[in-house]
Amino acid sequence: MYWLGRHRTLLLTLLLMIGGTLLCAAAAGHYAWRRALNDESGQVQRQLALYGQGLQQRVDRFGTLPQVLALDPDLRRALLQRPDAAGAQRLNLKLQQANQVTRASTLTLVGHDGVAVAASNWDQASSNVGEDYSYRPYYRQALATGHGRFYGIGMTTGVPGYYLSQAIEDNGRRIGVVVIKIELAALEQEWLSSPDVVLVSDEHDVVFLANRDAWRYRLLRPLGAAERREMLDSRQYADRSLQPLRARTGSVLDDGGRMVRLLDPVLPGEMLWQTLALPEEQWNLHLLHDAGAATSAGRSAAIGGGAAWLALGFLVLFVQQRRRLAAHRQRSRRELESVLKQHAQELRTAQDGVLQAAQQADSGLSRSLAHLPQGVVVIDNEQKLVAWNARYLELFRFPSGLIQVGRPIEEIFRFNARRGLLGPGPIEEAIERRLNHLRSGRPHMRESEKDDGTVLEIRGNPLPDGGFVTSYADITSYKNTARELRSLADALEHRVAERTRDLDEARREAERANRYKSRFVASAVHDLLQPLNAARMFVSVLRGKLQGDPRALSEHVDAALAAQDAILNSLLDISRLESGTLQTRVQPFALSPLLETLAREFGIAADARGLQLRWVDTRAVVVSDEALLRRILQNFLSNALRYTPRGRVLLGCRRVGEQLRIEVHDQGPGIPESLQGEIFEEFRRLDDGVDQERGAGLGLAIVERIGRLLGHRIALRSTLGRGSVFSVEVPLGEASDVAPAMSAAASPASPDPGDDSPLRGCRVWSIDDDPRVCTATRTLLERWGCRVDLADGPQAALDAATPDSVPQLVLLDVRMGDFAGPALYEDLAGRWKSRPPVILVTAERDEALRASAADKGWGFLAKPVRPPALRALMTQLLVRHRG
Repeated sequence: MYWLGRHRTLLLTLLLMIGGTLLCAAAAGHYAWRRALNDESGQVQRQLALYGQGLQQRVDRFGTLPQVLALDPDLRRALLQRPDAAGAQRLNLKLQQANQVTRASTLTLVGHDGVAVAASNWDQASSNVGEDYSYRPYYRQALATGHGRFYGIGMTTGVPGYYLSQAIEDNGRRIGVVVIKIELAALEQEWLSSPDVVLVSDEHDVVFLANRDAWRYRLLRPLGAAERREMLDSRQYADRSLQPLRARTGSVLDDGGRMVRLLDPVLPGEMLWQTLALPEEQWNLHLLHDAGAATSAGRSAAIGGGAAWLALGFLVLFVQQRRRLAAHRQRSRRELESVLKQHAQELRTAQDGVLQAAQQADSGLSRSLAHLPQGVVVIDNEQKLVAWNARYLELFRFPSGLIQVGRPIEEIFRFNARRGLLGPGPIEEAIERRLNHLRSGRPHMRESEKDDGTVLEIRGNPLPDGGFVTSYADITSYKNTARELRSLADALEHRVAERTRDLDEARREAERANRYKSRFVASAVHDLLQPLNAARMFVSVLRGKLQGDPRALSEHVDAALAAQDAILNSLLDISRLESGTLQTRVQPFALSPLLETLAREFGIAADARGLQLRWVDTRAVVVSDEALLRRILQNFLSNALRYTPRGRVLLGCRRVGEQLRIEVHDQGPGIPESLQGEIFEEFRRLDDGVDQERGAGLGLAIVERIGRLLGHRIALRSTLGRGSVFSVEVPLGEASDVAPAMSAAASPASPDPGDDSPLRGCRVWSIDDDPRVCTATRTLLERWGCRVDLADGPQAALDAATPDSVPQLVLLDVRMGDFAGPALYEDLAGRWKSRPPVILVTAERDEALRASAADKGWGFLAKPVRPPALRALMTQLLVRHRG
């Protein structure tokens, strides 16, 4: 019975040890695997967000181009009346030039019948001109909704791309479509450096972008009959064969990630599959990541958990055994002798262990160094080997018997020198140089590359007793990574050089390209501002003649034109900031008047929204460009009012060392941390603003560039649900350096056109090369009581100029074809024998031109002109000239 009971206890103990070991190993392994997998899933999601941001930015870069081209009058005329051969050629060249500036793939103008009228690739064998695109979804979407998006393979070029389309309208009727094609092959090339699989699928779950060829044009799910007909009708993927992707899904993570095993295409091991939706394009971005690291972590944790349980079990058994021995010792001497014999046996075992440890110490293989990843060797003060670890032997592959305790290190150096590991040059000099390092007792660090490409980082440090310890770390992977990063940087620089080759191919060609770009921007803005200027003048005249609802409608039209004016001015400001042509006037000035003016202007808008705008006065003097700093703060306040549904907005400043930080606090919804860097990019807008009139997304982009131009730090702090704080830091100045300046508020108010107004009966000439501007100006001036003797182009003005026809005031455009406004005025003054006051009314934003007009005493207004500003300036010049 005793024997049975004893064996039963032993059996239960073994079962408990084995079962507990397996259970702990399984629990620890599963926990570690799950945790490592969640960590990797989070990293994959962040990487996926970066890929998605890069893809979205590439698409957004061209998003507004079709909208701008849709406003081009030449394109509209070509759709209303098909041009002749010469007109079509001019249209092709215009699209080709625009395409060269934007660096898109193709620009195409499609008529209402779906046939391409003109294209930027007109001179290529795969020209789009004359092709019928009525079956394409982007064409049908644009005619139905005004704009469209579609990814497909070009039927004429055979090159896949993403098509963005915009309808061209005439009197509310859609008469055609302008289409831009963006090639995304470069994006796939950038993804090639990733060890993961990166995919993009469309709304039908067809993979059309991939960094591995085997994955492209794969079906993530079976297609329905309707979907196949739709793709066949639109010829989306031409003759490409769409093969199904076969995978077996395992577990699903909490964040939506899946563990899958790929069967076709085949990938070894389980993969972590994460998906990011791109709702604007109706695409999905996928990333497949090797989950082998998580499996290894789980396996290591399982081993550790099982070992911990075994150690705990053995500890419990040891304690229990000691207690039994103590009890048996008290019972009988015989049992005591048995215990003594057992301890003697254990002592002999320990002695054997000590003997083995002594033998290992004599061999120099140190257990205390075995855990180190570096190879380590220790010498004494006589430069003889004392200890080393297995990694040292592995790195240098020494023959058996060479490495022994007491062997001089000089012999090891000589052996390595014969193998060429000490570098070129005389062997004895290389050995002596290393021995001198050891004798000097000074720390050293260097790198050495072996013949097989292995790079070692060698560090030496002296020991207190005069010895020396040297470590050898294998940094080959680090060096390879550094080389890959340098190669990637070179590749990126090469791509940047390719994108700017038309500007940097040669200095002379670059200068000519820059001049063309400036002329293109100036021409585009001039052509867009001319009809906008005329429209605002006509609306001003119309508003004065209407009452009630029609007048309110005209005010809405004027507000819409003002918004368009703001967008064009913002685009022009960004162009000037990027080209470096914006002139600055940095000087000390008192900040209080600027803050007071801003608080008064935006306080009215805040009251209209039911908000409170508070500001804190200051006596600080700052050093900056007052006009540009005002522009920064205006954008901050405008955004704060737009995104604050209720509560208050605070404008104030605080001192930070030698800087003054001007802050605008709002109580809006806050900005997520992931978007705080993006909102300073062009055309970036948040979707939760309370203002129905959303901006173009250019304000903060202008703020960022102005801050960079002036050297002012722009910062943002935001908390979701509590609000945001935008700030700009400017240098502090001394009050004694502030020069007296005229207040902007001192400008004369614009008088009403009464009988005593200086404008009543004033003889005015309006000279502009746009007939619509001339007509609008004449109508507006005659409403104010002026006598408009001439409202025509420059040649008509020269023909009509005589000493008897001298006007009292001249409104003069600057750029009018072959005529320049200032030079034309000198010719007219010679024919008049007089120099009447003049106001330059122009779309040019050249600060030098504005300064030149101020030096001559001329007025200066930028198109589109606000009628109250024009009336006030005309009154001011007439009063000054008569005085």
